[in-house]
Amino acid sequence: MTDKAPWITHRPELRVLDCTVRDGGLMNDHQFSVEFVTAVYQACLASGIDYMEVGYKNSHELFPDDAFGLWRHSDEESIRKAVGDHDSAATGLKLSVMADAGKSDWAKQIGPAAESVVDMVRVTFYGHQVPEAVEMIHHAHDMGYETSANLMAVTVVSDTEIDAMLEAIAGTPVGTMVIVDSYGHLYREQLSLLYERYSAGLADTDIEIGIHAHNNLQLGFANTIEAIVLGATRADATIGGLGRGAGNCPMELLLGFLRNPKFDQRPMISALQHHIEPMRSQINWGPSIPYHITGQMNRHPRAAIEWLDGESAADWVSFYDKEFGDA
Repeated sequence: MTDKAPWITHRPELRVLDCTVRDGGLMNDHQFSVEFVTAVYQACLASGIDYMEVGYKNSHELFPDDAFGLWRHSDEESIRKAVGDHDSAATGLKLSVMADAGKSDWAKQIGPAAESVVDMVRVTFYGHQVPEAVEMIHHAHDMGYETSANLMAVTVVSDTEIDAMLEAIAGTPVGTMVIVDSYGHLYREQLSLLYERYSAGLADTDIEIGIHAHNNLQLGFANTIEAIVLGATRADATIGGLGRGAGNCPMELLLGFLRNPKFDQRPMISALQHHIEPMRSQINWGPSIPYHITGQMNRHPRAAIEWLDGESAADWVSFYDKEFGDA
């Protein structure tokens, strides 16, 4: 990393991934139109973004087509409707998909990279799913894709389990290991300790470290900055912070911080104005008191999501009493 004044210069090795469609789709069952995905794609191209995550590679059986949109499955035909015959070598933008352990028919859904416009598969897993995640990484690598490993809900995983996970991942051909603050619970000091643990566990490898922050405590952007200053070379963000529950690190803020002249904020701000903000009347995302409470308590935001969709959405005190009463 840069030795001096990292906040007024840039690190050319750092790569930015847009996960607006994938993470944002968790708020509407991935019912985005093809035109919306194309608009995000065009914004990523124009802004100089390195990777765009178009959605999940999840099972059609577990997530039936009549209940979930195209981007829960991200079949090749659907992706091409949005991006055409995308060429990462020509555009500089690589496409990624996310495959969940336990939720993806990965052996069937992830075919040869030579037959796809997708460049990277991000394997997502919980602590008890490490063996399957290792298999998935090997499979995706053998198919010709770049790979990334994302341990979910790291804030409820013990140090011993994290160390064992890192040892297993270190033995794979994965390119990136991402610190994922699924519950938006981390403060700077905690993130620093996690980064040190990840860095030590991967010290004898070429695996890069990334950051995926949620905004329950309104620290998504701050924690992304902290990870970058510590040495992370991969960072996730979404336009307008669109994402599950409290949302993610906002892309328009991240690009401004990075100071890299290759990035252009204007297309992202345009996409935010014309395509993201108009969705607020239909999708309820972003920091709020219920999400703050679940983040503070290190809990999955599902309880807050359900509360905010209910008749008592504005009764934050009752939500506080309910959640802390169960503690």
